[in-house]
Amino acid sequence: MHDHSCRRLRRSAPRLLGGMAAVGLAVLAGANTVNSANPAPVAPTNDLAGAVAALTPGPPRAVVLPASRPTRLRIPAIGVDVDVITDLGLQADRTMQVPADARTVGWYTNSPTPGERGPAVLAAHVDWNHQKGVFYDLHTLSPGDQVVIERADDSIASFTVLRVERYPKDRFPTQTVYGDVENPELRLITCGGQFDREAGSYRDNIVVFAAAVPPRTAQR
Repeated sequence: MHDHSCRRLRRSAPRLLGGMAAVGLAVLAGANTVNSANPAPVAPTNDLAGAVAALTPGPPRAVVLPASRPTRLRIPAIGVDVDVITDLGLQADRTMQVPADARTVGWYTNSPTPGERGPAVLAAHVDWNHQKGVFYDLHTLSPGDQVVIERADDSIASFTVLRVERYPKDRFPTQTVYGDVENPELRLITCGGQFDREAGSYRDNIVVFAAAVPPRTAQR
């Protein structure tokens, strides 16, 4: 384990968009409105398979939550349970700020809060000042692992890991990681790869992509 801090978690982090997906949904909803003068044709009564499919509910969809900052992060698969979450902004060089110590997680304040529509972004160190960081084992997560975030309004935003990627910092895919998405999603970011002693930072970023599952009320 390197005893250096993870100084650059990512390249330039743009302010994330939040309204375009909502506009798109509104347009689609309007397009699906039934015209009473010209109602949609009814499927033939002998189309049993089609009728059953139409009546069969799909999988539950994640609910888009109102804004509420994260207060606790749990990732059971790697033993993470942290209730110190600080705000992160941008540094002068347009890279994201990093937490001040090994055990703190940061929420990037230009991203949505976890559970809102769009990609919420949380970051933490892989190691710092001779200590393992909160995200030391982040790279070992697998699709299907759970991430649970408690919020200031006593609600819980739960996410399922979709994939884990490693990107060179000089080729960081900003739009892929921070770009607007239609549903609530989550990005967990730390450093990885080889340590560049001249630059004083790791060469790569580890990024976990996760999607929201239906929320539940926090148990206090």
